[in-house]
Amino acid sequence: MVAIYPVLSLLVIFALSLLIIRIGSVALRMTGLSPDVASFQATSAFSGAGYTTEEAERAVSTAGRRKVVKALIRLGSVGLISAVASLIVSFTNSGGENFRSLVYVVGGATAIVLVARSSWFNRLVTPLIEQSLSRTTSLDVRDYARLLGLQSDYRVAEIDVAEGDWLADETLDRLNLAAEGVLVLGIRRDDVYVGAPEPDTEIRPEDTLILYGKEERLRELSGREASDTRAHEDAIADHEAVLEEEAKRFGE
Repeated sequence: MVAIYPVLSLLVIFALSLLIIRIGSVALRMTGLSPDVASFQATSAFSGAGYTTEEAERAVSTAGRRKVVKALIRLGSVGLISAVASLIVSFTNSGGENFRSLVYVVGGATAIVLVARSSWFNRLVTPLIEQSLSRTTSLDVRDYARLLGLQSDYRVAEIDVAEGDWLADETLDRLNLAAEGVLVLGIRRDDVYVGAPEPDTEIRPEDTLILYGKEERLRELSGREASDTRAHEDAIADHEAVLEEEAKRFGE
């Protein structure tokens, strides 16, 4: 007979672990990390898998980030021990039904992951997490987050420029990111930070750009290929449509 309660407890621990990672990811994102980096840092800290020196420096560069990472490490240690214990109990008390227990565990975990990664779940849960964190924590980013509107769909993100990227070896005025609704707040190059760079500043491979704009546009920009000649025009058209919609809204 399958041990239902140990299997359920294991799935509950797994679901709570994903929720904790999501909360940690949102918290790190609120401190200024890009969504991809924040998600990676939260997962690494919770699992104890570790990460590179450069990534670790980003994660602990501010007091707010250090608090988030420390909490994730502590919670991850407790969650891992509980998950292992529940897993052992579920198979020990299965009465020879180890295969069926395994099917239940794998099936339940797969269903939880699919729900956690669904877009509708993210749209529902992420704003609630952000609101709760803004009310119950004192993250360093809270003041400028309100000023820049980061509680909506606008974000500050870091994008690393690689050789051959669309951004590489171009000046800011030629890139014309402002027409896409993206502002370049600064450039980090060889441990030197340049804030509010001039239009004739050239973006080089291995630079890190600090950008402000809609999260969807920042995601698209970070993965834009140099051969995609229409992406810039499409992004400009999308931004112009947004401006027209906002103009109508202000005019009402």
